[in-house]
Amino acid sequence: MTETLLRGRLLTFHREPADQTDTEAYTYLEDAGLLIRDGVIAATGPFADVRAQAPEAPVTDHRPHLMMAGFVDTHIHFPQVQVIASWGAQLLDWLNGYTFPEETRFADPAHCARMASAFLDLLIAHGTTTAVSFCSVHSESAEALFAEAARRDMRMLAGKVMMDRNAPDGLRDTAQSGYDDSKALIDRWHGRGRNGYVITPRFAITSTPEQLRMAGALAAEHPECHVQTHLSENRAEIAYTAELYPEARDYLDVYQRNGLLGPKTLLGHAIHLEPREIDALAETGAHPVFCPTSNLFLGSGLFDDAGLRQRGIASGIATDVGAGTSYSMLQTLNEGYKVLQLQGQALHPMRAFHWATRGNAEVLGLADRIGTLDAGSEADIVVLDSAATEAMALRTERAGTLAEELFILQVMGCDRAVAEVYVSGTARKRAARPKDRHLMPEPA
Repeated sequence: MTETLLRGRLLTFHREPADQTDTEAYTYLEDAGLLIRDGVIAATGPFADVRAQAPEAPVTDHRPHLMMAGFVDTHIHFPQVQVIASWGAQLLDWLNGYTFPEETRFADPAHCARMASAFLDLLIAHGTTTAVSFCSVHSESAEALFAEAARRDMRMLAGKVMMDRNAPDGLRDTAQSGYDDSKALIDRWHGRGRNGYVITPRFAITSTPEQLRMAGALAAEHPECHVQTHLSENRAEIAYTAELYPEARDYLDVYQRNGLLGPKTLLGHAIHLEPREIDALAETGAHPVFCPTSNLFLGSGLFDDAGLRQRGIASGIATDVGAGTSYSMLQTLNEGYKVLQLQGQALHPMRAFHWATRGNAEVLGLADRIGTLDAGSEADIVVLDSAATEAMALRTERAGTLAEELFILQVMGCDRAVAEVYVSGTARKRAARPKDRHLMPEPA
């Protein structure tokens, strides 16, 4: 048995708070102890009380920093780590010009392994301890990501994309091979370590009706698995989908008629929704995923958080790297605040930090395992420094409340504000990029 006792300020959520005055929704302690035993949180509370339970445990003192549950990212693309910050296009042009050519490289297992290590390093550096990721069409990409996550004992949900049309040579499967490869990956990786498989038809444009039927069959055969895809991100995408599926009532109906909607379904973007689609989301319990930095970068549109919430629809929030412009959930919350401001909607910092932790865990149906610092949860923890930069430190001098401090982290924070990250109770934050990682081309 291994024990570690962390000391610092602590914030964890019990439900979504309206604001800082909603004190029953969260626990905040100025001097807390967080006891980790064999990768699981064994106890939290005032430091003196927790210390009394484990008088011999070594103590790591993070004061005055703030300990929270590790961030949960509900939509990100593993094969796009080297196309983030690619200039100037809207969705379909961006896919064809940047993303698809890059993803062809993931047929190479050595490239997959290198990118998997870099990808998880970047997530951890930014405080993210769980992610829901799209891999490439190649089984090798999913194999590499799951293997690297298992090596780190990191919770990872992912799946190889299924796409059998409207993509380049070398980046298409078939309806049958997409089914077979996904089935084999489920058998090999779902539930192994902390990995979970996600059935992943990329989106309606890149799948034939037959492939979507087979994706639905997979979902029926494996109800323990999540499903992820994209929905109504861009007007041109919606129009093209209508051409490809003239029998469908709307974009969402393409998935609905194939048995792909349910409480485990994650629908990236969901910006331009018709009333019937909103009704169907509410009825089936499927989850839209808000990707603010990506939506702004591609000029796709503004996510109607308040409208969906009024219908009782629970949405995730995510980075969507590589159209998303940062691995940081802090910066994702920053841009989310602005997207909602443009529509006269509000994102209070208490609700924002709940969303990136327990809220996203609830969307995944995993709030009993991740997203909180409750005893019994997996010990995924981020330690935040609201004075990490000179500008932040100056601003923090004038912060009078916890909510003000959180908003400083939300607006000004990035990986520099992440002082430490624990994955399954092990400190994982890297102090510097390894010297042998050359991401720039070598000179000729």
